[in-house]
Amino acid sequence: MRSILTRAKRSAVIAGILAVCAAGAVASPAAAAAPAPAVAVSARPTQAEAACGVLATGASAAAEAAVRAACTQIGVWYTWGGGHGPQPGATYGQVDPTDPASEHDPERIGFDCSGLVRYAYAQATGQDILAGNANSQYHSPRVTSRIPASQGTGALLPGDLLAWGGDNSIHHIALYLGAGKMVQAKQSGTHVMVSNLTTGGDYNGAVRISASPGQGTNFSTWGTDVWTHTEPSTTSPRAVKFPGPTRVRISCQKHAQWVDAEGYHNDAWSYLPDYQAWITNIYIQGPAWLDGVPTCQ
Repeated sequence: MRSILTRAKRSAVIAGILAVCAAGAVASPAAAAAPAPAVAVSARPTQAEAACGVLATGASAAAEAAVRAACTQIGVWYTWGGGHGPQPGATYGQVDPTDPASEHDPERIGFDCSGLVRYAYAQATGQDILAGNANSQYHSPRVTSRIPASQGTGALLPGDLLAWGGDNSIHHIALYLGAGKMVQAKQSGTHVMVSNLTTGGDYNGAVRISASPGQGTNFSTWGTDVWTHTEPSTTSPRAVKFPGPTRVRISCQKHAQWVDAEGYHNDAWSYLPDYQAWITNIYIQGPAWLDGVPTCQ
């Protein structure tokens, strides 16, 4: 058995950001009013409603159902903190102290961006699998794959969650429909709407959600501009770069190429299923051989 050099755990302080569509913290269940049925503003479908639906093939049944559920809410108000009551569904909002347009949100029943996503997948799966804010949804254990912004939009499927912000500070989230369209609860003063997907600014990429929990254990990387690889070797093609500390899901680890970096010497590599890539354990916070992570078969 090869000896494994154990290094001290590194602590990284990653700011916990409660991100909600152009806002700060998500309303807590205690602060939100009792959830009310989410009802569209008109009984007759509008042109926007007619354009909202599953616009491409290839998505799972749950993802398609989530899209259809979100589309039933076209015309419902955006409310800051809306949709975060004890049960999924539209709720009265709150005043966002940073946004004057939110002054009437406490009088309106609606959703913020993550509240809409929560409702859509709860309707699709029969389970409240995406409770929480946009950042927590982006890092949900239900994520089965990630599509970084660098990969463009060609790999996106209906029901994928589109995200804006930093890797650990996602502030807006929406559901992809296909054909370059998305459905979103955007900001105070507007209604749930269909929009064109724009990948400029701080668009971070997308994640794919499964009705079943993903397999693996969450860890955090450390360091800056850390590359992952297609194989457990630095000579294999590069895959995805982590600009800074990033939360990742690790399914297994194995002994492979020895790596010297940051003053450490280690042959352990971890597989990141969400990125379909490998990373040397040198850049994973924890011991050289990670506790509780199985050996890759």
